[in-house]
Amino acid sequence: MKSFKSFVKEDAGFTDQNTDSLVGSLEVNPSEVGSPAVLRRLNAIIGSVADHEYIVAEHAIERLKNNLGKIGLACGGPIPTMEGKSGSFIVPLTLFGGRFRKDTDTPIDEFLSDDGISHMIEGGLKLNISYEMIKNNSCKVYAKIS
Repeated sequence: MKSFKSFVKEDAGFTDQNTDSLVGSLEVNPSEVGSPAVLRRLNAIIGSVADHEYIVAEHAIERLKNNLGKIGLACGGPIPTMEGKSGSFIVPLTLFGGRFRKDTDTPIDEFLSDDGISHMIEGGLKLNISYEMIKNNSCKVYAKIS
């Protein structure tokens, strides 16, 4: 029988190799949306939504929102109604619900209020969504963060 100490020594080189998750490895913080590596990984995850066909396009949008919510990203505005055979729209994103606080430079009668991303990336982040109906009357949804 192995001792606990020898078990820990054998398993010391373990790293998470699951690249299908938002975290993927211990070296990447998924909430650092200003990092190109994190944005590339996020776009790969939400791009995988297009690999599926949906009976109702809103199901794909809910799946996108759930995946983004796992790391604190949320849509900063309402999702437009998807009408017609195809279309596209842009929704602003917020990180952890945005920021509402006082800063050292904020006047006494004002508050700092923003999306939680604009201070890291000029103009913040937006979720570009396009959709189209395909031949079998189901829907494909494509998304990208920019």
